[in-house]
Amino acid sequence: MATVANQVGAPAPTRQRSKGLSEKALARLMVSPSMILIALVAAWPVIYAIWLSLHQYSVRVAGLSRWVGVDNYWTSGLSNPDWRSALYHTLIFTVVSVSFEVVIGLGMALAMHRAFRGQGLLRTVVLVPWAVLTVVTAVMWRTMFVSPYGFVNTILGTHTVWLGQTPYALIIVILADVWKTSPFIALLLLAGLQVIPDDIYEAAKVDGATTWQQFVRITLPLLKPAILVALIFRTLDALRIFDLPYVLTQGTVGTSTLSTISQQTFATNRLYGEGSAQAILAFIIVMMVSFAYIRFIGGNIRGMTAE
Repeated sequence: MATVANQVGAPAPTRQRSKGLSEKALARLMVSPSMILIALVAAWPVIYAIWLSLHQYSVRVAGLSRWVGVDNYWTSGLSNPDWRSALYHTLIFTVVSVSFEVVIGLGMALAMHRAFRGQGLLRTVVLVPWAVLTVVTAVMWRTMFVSPYGFVNTILGTHTVWLGQTPYALIIVILADVWKTSPFIALLLLAGLQVIPDDIYEAAKVDGATTWQQFVRITLPLLKPAILVALIFRTLDALRIFDLPYVLTQGTVGTSTLSTISQQTFATNRLYGEGSAQAILAFIIVMMVSFAYIRFIGGNIRGMTAE
């Protein structure tokens, strides 16, 4: 009996793998195919773009290039007034469009969250703009604002060249993006609203809280993690905007962005080194914003989730 008791009380022996592989080694072995695939799909194009950005290519002699170091980053990027204008337009587009999308998306999410007859139909209709292809959205908005016989000019009785002058062109690009992407924000915020317990609102009603007090002191604080996630997704996506301004205005009349100017330099003008440098600069800006979100906002999300 004592022997059995000693065996029961003794710690379990450490299991050894028959092939001698530790758990960490086995994990690396199983993850390595995916990491190799990611490196081929994502890392290699970035590395090749960096290599191109450090050279200046000749379109007259195929394959002829010379090393210029970081000169392309200065001449075609930081000291280039066109690139600085594209950066300014990109920042304006990002701040304005994301702000409107969060406000409108929050209102749409609150409306879809309420229980009423036809709730499923409303959710379906609200998500239709998000399901439309971005190029189709751009063509539709261009048709609406084309001069002089577009839908908007016909309704207003004007002959305004909306897509041919500033700041109207940038405003239309922002409106088109808000129309298309607000349902995406609404979908994310609706998911956040559905995890808030109804008992909290019932207790607030018993305490005499008004609808506005419930929204400010219950809904918004508990919805902050979902709002911050939506902000991260949309901000990073807006900084890389290309299709809407390209289809609507070809990136002209005050609608150039970091993506459109790098595409024009690289593909249209065939300045491969300069275009690659502009693309890498855009990549660095997006990465800086990503790290800022992760560093300052990601910690808040983890803290609020833990609470």
